Amino acid sequence: MKVEVDPHRCQGHTLCAMAAPTLFELSDIDGHATAVDTEVPADLAESAREAYRSCPEQAISVL
Repeated sequence: MKVEVDPHRCQGHTLCAMAAPTLFELSDIDGHATAVDTEVPADLAESAREAYRSCPEQAISVL
């Protein structure tokens, strides 16, 4: 499984990092998220899906 953040859609709500803190890092400037690593370990797959579901901007892709 892979996770990606669309930087054009992300508005810095930080909900993804609350759902999956080890999968996302947030900008100190504006809170925008980036994926720490696009490959998601199997034990964090459900957290990645929760981050995807919680994003109000639909900026997260889980592939």
